[in-house]
Amino acid sequence: MLSTENENFGNVLVALADPTRRQLLDHIAFMGQATATTLATKVTVSRQAVVKHLAVMEDAELVASNRIGREVRYNVCPDQLTSTAKWMGKIAADWDKKLAWIKRMAEANNHSDLT
Repeated sequence: MLSTENENFGNVLVALADPTRRQLLDHIAFMGQATATTLATKVTVSRQAVVKHLAVMEDAELVASNRIGREVRYNVCPDQLTSTAKWMGKIAADWDKKLAWIKRMAEANNHSDLT
């Protein structure tokens, strides 16, 4: 079993489950950094909703905020995305091994039925 201890995978997956949050993350990544006000012009939700979405993403450590004067700017933190992708890759590889084993067993069983 893969260890997820001390990992933030659940929060990352919850954050990425929402299409608006994925869209916001894409915009931040494209712009390098952005304020909630700027992001609100890019999506179909209010600035207050954008701030709530950003809080979820910040809790998942997908974005970080940086106050500069009166503005709060957000930038993407790729580490959580990278570790979550690696974790998902390990799960996929494990399933590939299991499915290959099932295929070998089915083929062996099929071959023994023919003889």
